[in-house]
Amino acid sequence: MSPLNLKKLSELPWESRLVDRFPGDPEKRNFTRQVQNITYSEVSPTAVGSPKLIGWSEALASYLGILCPTSDDLLSLEVLSGNRILPTMRPYAARYGGHQFGHWAGQLGDGRAITLGESLCGASGRFEFQLKGAGPTPYSRRGDGRAVLRSSLREFLCSEAMHFLGVPTTRALSLVLTGNSVMRDLFYDGHPKPEPGAIVCRVSPSFLRFGHFEILAAQGEVSLLKRLAQFLIEDHYPQIQVNDPDAFGKLLDEIARSTAEMVAHWMRVGFVHGVMNTDNMSVLGLTIDYGPYGWLESYDPQWTPNTTDAERRRYRYGNQPDIALWNFMRLCESFFPLIQDEARLHRSIQVYKETFEKSHAQMTAQKLGLSEVKSSENEKIADDLFQLLQSSEIDYTIFFRSLCDWKVDSQPADRSPDDQSLVDGDRSEEFLRLVSAAFYSPETLGADLRGQWASWSNRYTHQIRRDGILDAERSGRMKAANPKYVLRNYLAQNAITAADQGDFSVMERLLRVLKTPYDDLPHEEDLAARRPEWARHVPGCSALSCSS
Repeated sequence: MSPLNLKKLSELPWESRLVDRFPGDPEKRNFTRQVQNITYSEVSPTAVGSPKLIGWSEALASYLGILCPTSDDLLSLEVLSGNRILPTMRPYAARYGGHQFGHWAGQLGDGRAITLGESLCGASGRFEFQLKGAGPTPYSRRGDGRAVLRSSLREFLCSEAMHFLGVPTTRALSLVLTGNSVMRDLFYDGHPKPEPGAIVCRVSPSFLRFGHFEILAAQGEVSLLKRLAQFLIEDHYPQIQVNDPDAFGKLLDEIARSTAEMVAHWMRVGFVHGVMNTDNMSVLGLTIDYGPYGWLESYDPQWTPNTTDAERRRYRYGNQPDIALWNFMRLCESFFPLIQDEARLHRSIQVYKETFEKSHAQMTAQKLGLSEVKSSENEKIADDLFQLLQSSEIDYTIFFRSLCDWKVDSQPADRSPDDQSLVDGDRSEEFLRLVSAAFYSPETLGADLRGQWASWSNRYTHQIRRDGILDAERSGRMKAANPKYVLRNYLAQNAITAADQGDFSVMERLLRVLKTPYDDLPHEEDLAARRPEWARHVPGCSALSCSS
């Protein structure tokens, strides 16, 4: 967007349509409470001492048509810090419930997120703006509603990184240091300490979650449940006619598709959400609530970044598709008062299963450079590869990026995959050299594993050649599916460590590089390297708690 068309944040046309259209909490005082027959509670952010803008997504701001606050626009900074509410804003915290770690938790709600309002941002559309860490709300339970710098910086960076990876996500516009300390017990070991406080301004077309509908169904508030579902259709699924007798079934179908596609993208790039409770699931199929997330480094489908989940591993990488399905089934149950047809709900559940299977297969084929995976041989090639990756402790991102450069044009077209001349001598060793940068423990690669890799590379090469795609074209396609740069856990921790010392250049560099994650960037190779050994068991690099 042209700089001439950019506006100050404080100049945007602010609306609060949820507040205008739905019943709100009649109680205006800010204290923790249970509520009924409402969708939100009006609440204002709590002022902070000395706000400082330390992070700004220029890409998102440009898309929305917003200027970065400068010294002559202190009002916008005040808005981003929660110190100022504009006259046309009616800030609120949303009411929702949810299943947490597989158990119904009852009323939850926005405990530290306050929606300022929404704005129609030119041709880009309508977006909600939400401050996370802006103080307590009626849903804060025992919390203080604040967030610390380490978790806020992680959310700010990862929201934008995921967008540029092509993963559906909420976005992050700004990161503000509050100037106030927040007490947190990082390890839940009874030793809390003060940490710098921060606020992220999150942006999304909607922050509606599965839990918004779950709480209404659980409390028997069917009239409000129906109104909210109709609101969702009218605002975000206009292809559905709201007066269609099957409108709510079709709505579930759309949510099933978008959720399945989102999770398929998580699997593609090696992202682990870490806390896939139903209140953390967007009805638009967007990644939301970046808490104890992590990125696969050595490939391990059993890995979870969440210390709270370390024993059960419910939210481990390999379980994410099934958990998303389980969560979606809870949403379907919430819609039963509106549909009252179990067979129709099962149709929507089947939509999720079919969409994920198709999307995941397509993305796996793209990662491998195969024309398709839905053949017995290609499926076995993919399955055997993931077994080998796990057996060999191989970096997920680096391996697939290296695989993009495997050349097969020089191989004779009429050789069978059983012809050992393809794996004897230099060719199999050439393959292992190509992917060697991905190995964390090359000394564990004994004769048996080397033989398995030689056999696999032979079969893979044969299948690639059968597709008849030239190396250059295949490599380009694969690099569009296999990022070179992801927000590795230790890179995020390095940025946090530097920011704690007042150095925000590490964060700024990451934000810049992660805008082009599929490109080969000169002078940025260190950000594509595998995790250093010192980071294997360091908190923040290997695992995180839900503490924020």
